[in-house]
Amino acid sequence: MNKNYDIVIDEKLKEECGVFGFYDNDGFDVARLTYYGLYGLQHRGQESAGIAVNDDGEFHCHKDVGLVPDVFNDDILKKLPGTISVGHVRDTTKGGNIRENAQPLVYKYVKGTLALAHNGNLINSGELRDEFQKNGAIFHTTLDSEVMMYKIAQERIITHSVERALLNMMDYMQGAYSIVMMSPRKLLGARDPHGLRPLSIGKLENSYVLSSESCVFDNIGAEYIRDVEPGEVVWIDKEGLHSIRHEKALDKAKICVFEYVYNARPDSFMHGASVYDVRKAMGHELAKEFPVDADLVFGVPDSGLCAAIGYAEESGLPYGKGFIKNKYIGRTFILPTQAQREAAVNIKLNVLKNSVRGKRVVMVDDSIVRGTTCANIIKALKEAGAKEVHMRVSSPPFLWPCYFGTDIPSRDCLMAVKYSVEEIRQKIGADSLGFLSLNGLKEATKSLNCDYCQACFSGEYPMEVPLVVDRKEFEHTKEGKK
Repeated sequence: MNKNYDIVIDEKLKEECGVFGFYDNDGFDVARLTYYGLYGLQHRGQESAGIAVNDDGEFHCHKDVGLVPDVFNDDILKKLPGTISVGHVRDTTKGGNIRENAQPLVYKYVKGTLALAHNGNLINSGELRDEFQKNGAIFHTTLDSEVMMYKIAQERIITHSVERALLNMMDYMQGAYSIVMMSPRKLLGARDPHGLRPLSIGKLENSYVLSSESCVFDNIGAEYIRDVEPGEVVWIDKEGLHSIRHEKALDKAKICVFEYVYNARPDSFMHGASVYDVRKAMGHELAKEFPVDADLVFGVPDSGLCAAIGYAEESGLPYGKGFIKNKYIGRTFILPTQAQREAAVNIKLNVLKNSVRGKRVVMVDDSIVRGTTCANIIKALKEAGAKEVHMRVSSPPFLWPCYFGTDIPSRDCLMAVKYSVEEIRQKIGADSLGFLSLNGLKEATKSLNCDYCQACFSGEYPMEVPLVVDRKEFEHTKEGKK
């Protein structure tokens, strides 16, 4: 810790990806609108970005590793004319961070050309890849998205439409996926039958938008219409918006609750609920469960701010700032290497010493994963003069791996698996520590018009998970459950 109290931020969870699609009926600059859309989804992936456009059946694509403004400039966007687009921002959950793994994937096959962008994670992609390769398939990436693309193309050959091929693909894929796809004449979107990953529909004049999050619609002036339902395939063509649903689709989505805890932007709406309001409600419940006599409440920017406001409202304690954030530093947890993370985090946050000196403070954050740097934050606060630091976490302890896209690959890295709450408190140096309970989480999310997956907290998965998995990616947790 240096004398300026620069803080090493906890290595947060990776956030899958963000997908975007646009169907133009009004003469918009489609590539530029897609660029703005991806910019609004940048928080969902910082490792690569890409845009594919359809210009009267001719597909153009540009993608590369890096942030959206690094991958695209005005000259590149001018070279992407078209009326339909698919865009993607990526964070590595499966497959390495190489240019070949950047999306969208654009493939030519016997029926024409398809472009696909995918958010989520398949749990049977290895098995399917092996099966397809034995039948002659050649894969150019390590992505499970390419396995989906291959199966869609295979189904399209024997079906009357691309939307039916996409629906048939669901019979084979197990796991989580939201897809935005483009054919020569259509823009398509789909969610897995459980609805684990989000996808929303918007409208801009007579044109249509698909996006991982509704906040993007505000960015481009579009109107939020609704969420794509679990197991639903939607497509847009000259006649407008159409839809079919898989026969095994759940009536209510089982969306990943971490979208509300952390992943989504606070200004997004998902399944009838404001992400901002849900996070505030988590703070309210946290204050009910773990009150404390203190002088100041603040959140760890940016993920803890909404819950901290809720905690302050419920407790009646003053809300303020404990840190100043450098706005020009990205979300360091999704930088791909530890060396890059360590280089970036030291200039990300500074303790606001005049705010915390001599005070008993409540610090709210959304989660503790590995816990390696919570201690650094608390130490910095105390070195800056805080009398007491009480940590409150607006989600339950992480106890189980995620198989569906959030980067919790092994119980070995989870602090709450190894230690009790009291032991964690001692290790991070907090004067008290409280995690939101599962009941508190349920109360905070009662405004949702859907169910949610909380397997990372409870170990109760929405579908069967593999008995044998690659330990480089996952750890099986069904046997010997503690």
